[in-house]
Amino acid sequence: NITDQLYVADREMRLSQEIMLGIGGIRALSALGIQPAVCHMNEGHSAFLALERICRLKDEHGLSFDEAREMVTATNVFTIHTPVPAGNEEFSVELIEKHFINYCSCLGITMDELLAMGRQDPNNTNEPFSMGILAMHLASHTNGVSKLHGVVSRRIWKDVWPSVPEDEVPIKAIVNGIHIRSWVSKDMIGLFDRYLGPALAQDSSDPDVWKRVEDIPDDELWRTHERRRERLVAFARRRLRKQLENRGALSSEIDLASESLNPEALTIGFARRFATYKRATLILQDLDRLIKILGNKDRPVQIIYSGKAHPRDGGGKELIQAVVRICRQEEVQHHIVFLEDYDMCVARYLVQGVDLWLSTPRRFREASGTSGMKAAANGVINMSVLDGWWHEAYNSDIGWSIGREEDYDDEEYQNRLESNAIYEMLEEEVVPLFYDRGPDRLPRGWIARMKASMIACCPVFNTNRMVHEYIERAYHQCTEHWQRLAADDFAKVRALSAWKARVRQGWPDIRIDNVEMDEIPEIKVGTHVTVRAQVHLGNLTPEDVLVAIYQGRVDPQGNIDADLSITMNCSASHGDSNYTFQGTIPCRSSGLHGYSVRIIPEHEDMSSPHELGLILWAS
Repeated sequence: NITDQLYVADREMRLSQEIMLGIGGIRALSALGIQPAVCHMNEGHSAFLALERICRLKDEHGLSFDEAREMVTATNVFTIHTPVPAGNEEFSVELIEKHFINYCSCLGITMDELLAMGRQDPNNTNEPFSMGILAMHLASHTNGVSKLHGVVSRRIWKDVWPSVPEDEVPIKAIVNGIHIRSWVSKDMIGLFDRYLGPALAQDSSDPDVWKRVEDIPDDELWRTHERRRERLVAFARRRLRKQLENRGALSSEIDLASESLNPEALTIGFARRFATYKRATLILQDLDRLIKILGNKDRPVQIIYSGKAHPRDGGGKELIQAVVRICRQEEVQHHIVFLEDYDMCVARYLVQGVDLWLSTPRRFREASGTSGMKAAANGVINMSVLDGWWHEAYNSDIGWSIGREEDYDDEEYQNRLESNAIYEMLEEEVVPLFYDRGPDRLPRGWIARMKASMIACCPVFNTNRMVHEYIERAYHQCTEHWQRLAADDFAKVRALSAWKARVRQGWPDIRIDNVEMDEIPEIKVGTHVTVRAQVHLGNLTPEDVLVAIYQGRVDPQGNIDADLSITMNCSASHGDSNYTFQGTIPCRSSGLHGYSVRIIPEHEDMSSPHELGLILWAS
């Protein structure tokens, strides 16, 4: 009853599912004799696994809650997959209290302490419990799934680390990838095996292997792609007939389904979850103009839609209804179709058989997007907004960009601007390139772009590269951290936990009393400037902290756009916990520059300098 439905409106049922996934998942692994040193949480849905790991470490090794938490946090990885609020699960305080009141005794903490771990502001009792924030608080490595998504995530979640500059918020980026052989057609795999060789099966992220795509004869590549388009059209016609039969349509209507689509026409694919930010109807904004493009007898174009909306996403359902209504209009019913019951089978036919893959998310809303990667691996060319993975992948030789990174507050204006850009590209570039054929009937320019897209995209946006990157940038570091902290009966983790407790207790007493810079009448490029800070550390010592100069250009708003953090050394001790710290700023460029001084905790066994969330700036 808990796991038989993925998306449920009942919040208590949803919480039960996430308890089953996180706590139940760790218990299932334990029952199988598997004791992972590192756990990777994809989205916040599995974040309760961190609590179960803490419980087990306490019971098995006699650690305190704080000590066990240090071990677990140091060896957890968390990946954020969406910048959309609905994708970040929250639960009411009442629900958490109902299900975790007894579990707190296992953890050895109070309910208030548990709730604080799931809040952006731990002291705000009105804030709901966030699974994403719980995961961030209990992971040493947090990442978004594209470079742009990393930027967006740091902006969204910066308040989880108060006073930390946005560019230092500890959320990095590891772009997603797709498993090539799961999504590429057998026909295309046959070409790869013949011309790219067996090395592809060993490492699909080797760019030198993908360069051999150039060796595939144009006619072989194009005939292979044409066969896939023909199979897609045949598949779509069968699905359309079935859809009409299920609706009880007239036999004459059902027969017309066999005439829908043209196996030789330029085919555009749009298939994904129908969330409103993905703007499925963007290409339908000016229907009269689109009809002219689709209905050109010499250069026909067609669009195949498919997708589902979240059961509780009313706006997404309305988008599907809008697309279906347009599909039924007489002027376009053979040129635009919607395939119902979207699943992996439908997805494979589409990414393997269309010519152009269309993605139209509102910028900064698409974390990564993998459908375009699957299409590119099949030689399909992408046309997309510069968001998610396409922001990293795009260049003018491999596909088309909708807009040039513009972002307007007026969504209607943005929609008009970008829909118009789609029509212009179709009319002036895409359609002419596709139908520009020589005597051999091959679209040489289009094929060249297909090859360029595969060579550029496939070695980067695949799971081989992605997993290696997670291993090198997260898993290995977590494993080494586990081994270091667990040595000698967890001696280092016990020491680290005690050190953090001492730093938290002593932090309110530290202060920066004075900051001064050498008086230099004229500072020239190439010179150096010395900065001194008088610091009171209370019960802490210079070894407990990192005092640093935060330096960079000053923007028009008076903020420091820091490009350099300079460690200051303790140069003098004055008794009564008063110290002088000193550092030197290299003056490398002209213009208006600024600096400040800050203090953060420092310990060799911390995963991140900001994990304690403590930072003191000079006033």
